[in-house]
Amino acid sequence: MRGRGEKDEHVFKDSSVGLMRLLFVLILFVIGIIIGLVSSSHIDRYFTSQPNNFYMTYVTAAPAPTYTTSIAKISSSDHNCSSGSTLCKHDDCLSMDSFRMPKSLTHKMTDNELFWRASLVPDQPEYPFERVPKVAFMFMTRGPLPFLLLWERFFRAQDVNKYSIYVHTNPGVHLKFSNSSVFYNRQIPSQDVRWGTVTLVDAERRLLGNALLDFSNERFVLLSESCIPVYNFPTIYKYLTGSTHSFLDSYDDPSRYGRGRYSRRMKPDIKLRDWRKGSQWFEIQRTLAIKIVSDTRYYKLFKWYCLPSCYPDEHYLPTFVNMFHGALNANRTVTYVDWSLGGPHPASFGAKDITVNLIQHIRNNGTTCSYNEERTSICFLFARKFSPDALGPLLRLPSTLLGF
Repeated sequence: MRGRGEKDEHVFKDSSVGLMRLLFVLILFVIGIIIGLVSSSHIDRYFTSQPNNFYMTYVTAAPAPTYTTSIAKISSSDHNCSSGSTLCKHDDCLSMDSFRMPKSLTHKMTDNELFWRASLVPDQPEYPFERVPKVAFMFMTRGPLPFLLLWERFFRAQDVNKYSIYVHTNPGVHLKFSNSSVFYNRQIPSQDVRWGTVTLVDAERRLLGNALLDFSNERFVLLSESCIPVYNFPTIYKYLTGSTHSFLDSYDDPSRYGRGRYSRRMKPDIKLRDWRKGSQWFEIQRTLAIKIVSDTRYYKLFKWYCLPSCYPDEHYLPTFVNMFHGALNANRTVTYVDWSLGGPHPASFGAKDITVNLIQHIRNNGTTCSYNEERTSICFLFARKFSPDALGPLLRLPSTLLGF
């Protein structure tokens, strides 16, 4: 009996010890859970509060700006978003006015960035502002504009909401205009241009890209420093904005100066039957301008394979437009050029050539052309190539002749 009692007492003690161990483990487990929850709460609050703490620290550390310039002077400054200025005002950068028409032509975009932005097309057909169609006059020049005084007279007293001006020169050439001139601050960021190379096409596309940033620009005229207008602004504006077509020269030239410049390496994208030639001095509508700056595939073919003696400026646009956008084109130019002397360059008009009869001949030389599916005798709005010494005689022509 005694042995049995001692055995039962030993079993009871073992059971009590086991229960105590289990209870101890449970207590530790519960304490661990509580510690974990508390720690998690602190960590969560820490990370959640960091953005606010960072913001408060940043605002506290950043020195408050001090302006010594008057409000009136700041509001009249040329600083804006497109120029990358540090004085970019929120109401200017985010406004519709700044978006639809950049106030400055200065920017640091590459050509690819420029063309991408210029190719953006709103999906909504209506404009959220009163849009007056503009004509963009795009001057591609190597240096100064010898006919500046004539062009300023042409634009004088005209509605500034109906035109815009863009000038592309070689880098390093900074044209100086008075701040009262319509050409003041109208130079765009440019790159080097070499005659007979694809850089001429690059300059054309660069002018189009910058002009397309103004959503009111509807027609785009490419002009050189030797171009002059042969009608007044109201006549040219009505003619261009009233046209349903673009005016880009494009024709098939079977000679060695046309098809002879074609490279078979352009196949299969461009075949010989697609090859076209034409004057580079175009006037086009906005829809076609967007198509041109959006093209990368066919432009690259001309860049790679239309090498010297091919002259990309005479073939790229005539071929590209003929292949894909012929319905938008009148297949002629509105810039008069005299090729009667033959050779690689047109005739040049100097001081001794400037007469009333010359202007009248350019306007109406006995030919007619198509305009909105009808025939008209008004075929040329501009003319080239004029020598710098022609400026004086041109300014002395009767105002009743040119209309300005």
